[in-house]
Amino acid sequence: MPTARPCMRLFVALAALVLLATASVGAAEDQNRSSEAEKQLLALLRSDAPAAEKAIACKKLAIYGSSAAVVDLAKLLPDPQLSSWARIALEVIPGKASGDALREATDSLEGNLLVGTINSIGVRRDARAVTLLAARLQDTDPEVASAAAVALGRIGNTAATNSLRKALAIVPFNVRSAVAEGCVLCAERMHSEGKSALAVEIYDQIRKADLPKQRILEATRGAILARGQAGIPLLVELLRSPDKKLFQLALGTAREFPGDEIDKALAAELDSASPDRAALIVLAMADRPETVVLPAVLIAAAQGPKKVRLVAISTLGRVGDASCLSTLLDAAVDTDSDLSQTASRALADLAGEKVDAQIVALLPTAKSESYPLLIELVGQRRIEAVPALLVALDHSDQTVRSAALIALGETASLDHLPVLISQVVSSKYPDDAPVAQQALRAASIRMPDREACASELAMALERSPVETKSALLEILSDVGGARALQTLSVAAKSNAPELQDTASRLLGKWNNVDAAPILLDLAETAPQPKYQVRALRGYIGLVRKFAMPEPQRDAMCRKAFDTARQTAEQKLVLDVLKIHPSREGLRLAIDAAQIPELKEEASQAVLVIARKLSEKGVDVNELLSRSGLEEVKLEIIKPD
Repeated sequence: MPTARPCMRLFVALAALVLLATASVGAAEDQNRSSEAEKQLLALLRSDAPAAEKAIACKKLAIYGSSAAVVDLAKLLPDPQLSSWARIALEVIPGKASGDALREATDSLEGNLLVGTINSIGVRRDARAVTLLAARLQDTDPEVASAAAVALGRIGNTAATNSLRKALAIVPFNVRSAVAEGCVLCAERMHSEGKSALAVEIYDQIRKADLPKQRILEATRGAILARGQAGIPLLVELLRSPDKKLFQLALGTAREFPGDEIDKALAAELDSASPDRAALIVLAMADRPETVVLPAVLIAAAQGPKKVRLVAISTLGRVGDASCLSTLLDAAVDTDSDLSQTASRALADLAGEKVDAQIVALLPTAKSESYPLLIELVGQRRIEAVPALLVALDHSDQTVRSAALIALGETASLDHLPVLISQVVSSKYPDDAPVAQQALRAASIRMPDREACASELAMALERSPVETKSALLEILSDVGGARALQTLSVAAKSNAPELQDTASRLLGKWNNVDAAPILLDLAETAPQPKYQVRALRGYIGLVRKFAMPEPQRDAMCRKAFDTARQTAEQKLVLDVLKIHPSREGLRLAIDAAQIPELKEEASQAVLVIARKLSEKGVDVNELLSRSGLEEVKLEIIKPD
């Protein structure tokens, strides 16, 4: 056994060598493929290929290119058509050569070509270009000077930062904005590297300079964030500023500010802010859900001006908890419909199991105006509270009973379905029947076991008065499944005209081929001709709508045609044959053409079916020759 360990070490070492060799081979293969692709692309650049093809080659060199491609790409920098495409590759090809090529090109380029090249230097963050770019800050072309300023900002090292800060006060005004943009970029980099004090200096320098407002706003945001918690007074100052843009800046900056001290500052501003601004401050508070000062939002929701209350109430739906329930319930029964509707939506959205538990706990002692509201919440939030809802079903107020029925429709399980059925079949409050039926339908269609649900409904059907049987059949149709289908079939053959009518109508629009045998049977045996027609049309509709094997469809079309007692239904079968052409369907259409009342429609169907089959390569000549419909055959073979 001791000798196994050295063997195992040897095995592991060999396995590692194999993996390393495999990886090396794979890397070598990838490198060879890239090298070959680069050679092909460079050959294209050196050829007389159109500029469009060379542009695509440049783009691909951004993937396959190496330092070997730099010379050819650099030659394209003075080309107005290809300069930008060449720079796409030069910006990403690693190594010193790309940077050298871009810097050297600035000596001979001008205008947009020079601006683009400077931009690419900035993209590469080429520290060797700082001196070159700093000199360009004084360029007579403001576009060039501006590009140099932004490029220096992207480089963002100490030398670039110092060059920009010195230039901020001396460059022409039409370049100063770009210099300030470069300074902001440098300050952002300093802040990210932990040099926040230097970042604050730069931001403050920009804020005091004569610059377009957008730059001042950018610097002010940076100055607040770079100061950390010490930036809160500056942010509060902006919240109180009469300048709308500064106020908006404060709100935006507050949303990204770290810590919870800023939340307290926002809450403190609510009392003194105008309603318009207070509403916006509440929204900013809500966008900080982990640290929001909830008591301040609650006060605003209960006591603020209407505009503020609406926003605060809506906000509680997003950031509130169980402590907000009382405030929202009060608002939900307010006489102001805007407030009550907003509060109702917030109550439905309010998150947390504690909220659900508190709603259930409030039910037994709820006041008359809030009782139906709490019941509605049980349904909207799908809270398990069946015992409390059963109590509400006996309430003297119809509003309460209706709310309880609807809530049961949203929450009742299969075990509680008989309760809803009894409310439909034998409720002691007849006026509740429509709502009870609605609730039973809602509960039934969401039951996971639809066969068990259908069984409950079918058993109820047997003991129901005639006036409720049709309602139960409607619900059974919505539930679907084998038991529901069989129950409808029995009802369609019953002695009650109302059940015959309802069941045949529901079967006629059944959305499953399983109903086909039942519909065909009804088409032949239904008590009244109108129900026979309804069933046959439903049967034909199934053949038309649903996917099925061709032999099955052919057989169903033949049965439907033979069962039809009127030409109207036979014409419907011909329409199906045109939609789903087959050889058997063509035979049926040919047979139909022998019936005088159908000759015109059937001949047209033959034409359509034969054409479609011919397009699929099916030989239909033999069938047509035996049909005697020579004019149809001529139509098919006649060229377009």
